[in-house]
Amino acid sequence: MLIGTCHCEAAHWTMTGDPGPVTACNCTLCRRYGALWAYDFEGGDDGDGRIRLHGTTSAFTRMGSRPSLEIRFCPTCACVLCWRGLSLDPDGRRRMAVNVRLAAPEAVAHLPIDHFDGLDSFDDLPRDGRCVRDLWF
Repeated sequence: MLIGTCHCEAAHWTMTGDPGPVTACNCTLCRRYGALWAYDFEGGDDGDGRIRLHGTTSAFTRMGSRPSLEIRFCPTCACVLCWRGLSLDPDGRRRMAVNVRLAAPEAVAHLPIDHFDGLDSFDDLPRDGRCVRDLWF
């Protein structure tokens, strides 16, 4: 299980299983947060998703012509924990992504990075061989 904790340790997320590659996005929001995202679905009592959020968090809803996601953060230390979709997928699950920069470096250093151009083209960019550890140093 992967765990990501805010700086003051009042809130954290857990993700079960292999997180797979993480995404670095250059959209107006992600580049300001500096987040690296691992994706899945929000876990619930049905056990459908692999991500769970723990502790008290606050939300910023990303506005636009049709708001589609919220950013969850710790109200004490302001660390960005995750984003959550505002609507459910057709199968009833809620899309979610956690900020792997909150995990222990040794737990995520090896994960490959996928780059997404969320600013201009909304295209996945070619993988350049970098891993999380390459962006930390």
